[in-house]
Amino acid sequence: MNGASSLAHLCNTPSSKPYFWTSMLSKGSFSFLETQIWSRLSFRREVQIATCMVVGGSYISTPVQQPKIAFKDKPPQKLEKTGAFQKLPMVLPSNDLLLSALKKAKRVSPTKGIANIAKRERNRGARQLDQLMKELAVPLRGYVKMFPYKRSLHPYEQSLIELTLGEGTYEEVLGRVDTIRKKVVSVGKEQASLCAKSSSKREAEDRLGEGLRRIEEIFQREGNAVDDLVNVAKALRVMPVVNPEIPTLCLVGSPNVGKSSLVRVLSTGRPEVCNYPFTTRGILMGHIVLNYEQFQVTDTPGLLKRPEDERNNLEKLTLAVLMHLPTAVLFVHDLSGECGSSPSDQFETYKEIRERFPDQLWLDVVSKCDLLPYDITSEKGNIEDDELERYKRAGPEGAIHVSVMSGIGIDKLKSKVHDLLLCQLARITTQRNQEAEVENP
Repeated sequence: MNGASSLAHLCNTPSSKPYFWTSMLSKGSFSFLETQIWSRLSFRREVQIATCMVVGGSYISTPVQQPKIAFKDKPPQKLEKTGAFQKLPMVLPSNDLLLSALKKAKRVSPTKGIANIAKRERNRGARQLDQLMKELAVPLRGYVKMFPYKRSLHPYEQSLIELTLGEGTYEEVLGRVDTIRKKVVSVGKEQASLCAKSSSKREAEDRLGEGLRRIEEIFQREGNAVDDLVNVAKALRVMPVVNPEIPTLCLVGSPNVGKSSLVRVLSTGRPEVCNYPFTTRGILMGHIVLNYEQFQVTDTPGLLKRPEDERNNLEKLTLAVLMHLPTAVLFVHDLSGECGSSPSDQFETYKEIRERFPDQLWLDVVSKCDLLPYDITSEKGNIEDDELERYKRAGPEGAIHVSVMSGIGIDKLKSKVHDLLLCQLARITTQRNQEAEVENP
């Protein structure tokens, strides 16, 4: 019985029986005991058939390549989650990284047992250059690997990168860091090889000095990319973590209308409160705990009345929150005339945002109502039919009128916010259950 026919016979043997296979070769005989395998009705394994030839008592296999079977359906991808910025590695400044690498490299000694002076010196030089290369290249490779690909991030965090750093800056900095790593590896290997080929102690010392100088020059000339990566990590690491699975209340409105003051009243957030536009220069977070459930509150930069292509990055941060996170909107209006934006401009901005995000749960608030020159409740019956005029006097229909300074309407606002967040929680739970049904029908 030859090898191929024996193997074919083995494959045809019932899986519930042990099988002994004895083969007589020119160098002796041996036996194979096939492990007992119990068949399962729902399981089938493809058998790879190999042909073998015996040469001097040994097998030389020439396997027949079977075509690979590709999955028709791609495996379900993991849900994208936020919080990647808090996992960024600590990046050493370029100068610190270089000094540490030089210090460790110079401590490397030659391999023990080399009696010849020239051989010992070139061994020491090659080992030191190789160590310097590794001490620089390994951290740089780790930085590039541990900083996430932008396309793998949550869309909200992708927007944060572009609006905080500038479009393309993140990828450009990581690319420069990887370029330095490649240059250090290339020059380090080249110089270590030259040093290992030195014919005398003096030549080995010269090659070592030249190699150290060249690697150090590369790092000093282009090491600013590492410092830029330090700044990127600092900027991204301080970004607040917004959990898309937790209901979020997003305060939106024109600059200086009182959003930050309301965040301080409604949540644990403590944003800066000042009487000038664009006090809020990023996304600020607070939290509310209601019936043992935690909710998020975000204070966003103000929106001005202007075309989309003229908005600054602070305004685009606000739009990114509304676009990429499941938020309920608390739109704040200031009709007192003290915020820097006229009621007419606020009305236009309000209509634009309301039409752009029609599916968001919504609550309107008129702030600083104690500064209005008239009593809103007594004037309601005399308001003209014009929509803008009605807005100038009382805000949108159904808006809550509050004053943080005097406490007017704050209790009512808190009650409405709690109801709004519970509705948002129910919406998120329903959506999560629908997604689970799709994945596991």
